[in-house]
Amino acid sequence: MQVPSAFYVRFQHGIQGGIAPPTPNEVHMLSRDGDTPNTLLIQSQVRAPGQPSLTGFAPKKVDFAAQAMEPKFAKLYAILRDLPTEEPPGSQDIYDMDTQIQWMDDKWQWCNGGPEGCGMGESFVIPTPEQKARFKEAVEIVKALV
Repeated sequence: MQVPSAFYVRFQHGIQGGIAPPTPNEVHMLSRDGDTPNTLLIQSQVRAPGQPSLTGFAPKKVDFAAQAMEPKFAKLYAILRDLPTEEPPGSQDIYDMDTQIQWMDDKWQWCNGGPEGCGMGESFVIPTPEQKARFKEAVEIVKALV
């Protein structure tokens, strides 16, 4: 599967909440611009144990071709295209990993977990054990990329 020349991936660990918004432990944003498709920009923020907020790190620019990123992103893209998301959005952490992955490009979007996290009810959509395993694989791919 061909990866779009421009895309944005956002990964967040810490999406479960309730009345109050969740407190993320880490947020990573990976983007590829169509004008510079050989560069992957990675921006990360991590909350140290016991600290109230995330700490940002200097953005990293990675050579997309030299680091053989295409097959990794192609696999992530293919996995996400086959996975359901909760319905209604933000209702429940259906993958039980307290983790959100968001993919956006000019033709397609996918995101589990609402913008304010999950915890506002039950989802009408429940993934199969196989789909949960595929989501776990997607999480491992993103974590290996950052």
